[in-house]
Amino acid sequence: MKRILLSIITVFCLFAQSLSAQTYVQSNKTLDNAEISIKFYNRTLYYPGSGDENPIYVHITIRNTGSDTLRFKLADDRAFSLDFKAVDAKNIKLPESAALTEKRTTSQTVYFREIALEPAEEYSFVENVKDYLDITNPSIYYLTATFYPDLFRNKNTGIESRRLSLEVRPSPTIAASSYIPVETGTASILEAEAISPDKVVEQTIIARQQGAWDKFFLYMDVEAILKNNTSRNRRYNAASADERIQMLQQFKADLMQSRIDTDIVSIPSKFQIETTTYSQTQGTVKVIEWFRNTTFTEKKRYTYYVRQRDGIWQIYNYTVDNLGTEN
Repeated sequence: MKRILLSIITVFCLFAQSLSAQTYVQSNKTLDNAEISIKFYNRTLYYPGSGDENPIYVHITIRNTGSDTLRFKLADDRAFSLDFKAVDAKNIKLPESAALTEKRTTSQTVYFREIALEPAEEYSFVENVKDYLDITNPSIYYLTATFYPDLFRNKNTGIESRRLSLEVRPSPTIAASSYIPVETGTASILEAEAISPDKVVEQTIIARQQGAWDKFFLYMDVEAILKNNTSRNRRYNAASADERIQMLQQFKADLMQSRIDTDIVSIPSKFQIETTTYSQTQGTVKVIEWFRNTTFTEKKRYTYYVRQRDGIWQIYNYTVDNLGTEN
C-alpha cells in the first residue's frame, strides 16, 4: 500500500514539474518571438512639464517575428502592460510620474484581454510618455519601452525596445508658448498655404493615411469641429479661456486615440474627390472613400464643409453617408 501511495505522489510530482517546464518554455518562446518597436507619433517640439499641455506621444508596435501564433495579455490601462525608461547623457534615470506610482501601488482590478498575432502580424497603440515619466528638465534623453506579455506584475517577461533619442527643449516664454507644428524628420515649421478647397481636403486625407497628425490638423478648424456637438458646445461656451485651451488639447488627443468622432479620423484605403463647389468664403468638397475590412470594403461619401479665413481654407464640419459595401 505504501508503495502504491509513493508511486502516486511521484507521478504527481513529475506532472507538476512538467507543467512548470511548459510554462517556462512558453514564457521564453514569447520573448523570442515578439519584438517591440517605438517611434514618435505626431512629432513636435517637446518641453518639460504637463503631459496635457505638451504631450510626448509614442507609437508602440508589437510584432510576431516567429513562425507560430503569438499570444499575450494587454491591459485596458496600458500602464499595466508597458513601461518607459529614459536616461540622460550621464546615464541618470528619469523618475516615474507620481500618478503612475500611485496607480501601480493602489489595490485594484486590472482588466485585460488576450491578443493573438499570427506570424508577421503587428499590433500598435499610442501612449503619452509623460504619463509614465516625470520630465522636469530640458536635456537629450535616451528612451526605451518595455512590454510585459504577462502584465506588469510579471516583470521577468519584459521585452525591451531599441533606444529612441528624445530632445526636451527649455520651456519657451509665455509669448511663444503656443504649440508649433513641425515637419517630421526635418523639424521645419509647418505653415498653411493658400491652396484650393479640394487640395485642402486631399492633403488632410493623405496626412491621415500617413499618420501625420500635424498635417492632418493643419487645415482643420478644431474648435468648430468640437462645437459641432451640442453638449460639447455648451460646456465649451461656459468654460474660461484657460479651460477652453485645455478642452481643445484634450479633444485633439481624443481624436488621435480614436475615442470620439471616429468618422473624421478613420483611415480610407483609397479615396476619390467627387465634386467641389465654393464661393469666395464658403465651400463643400464631396469625396468617395473606401474602407477595407477583412472580408469586404465599406464605401462612404464624405461631405467636407470649408470656409476661408485670411486667405486659407479650413474644414469646419463634415457629414458621412453610407453607400453600401463591395467585395
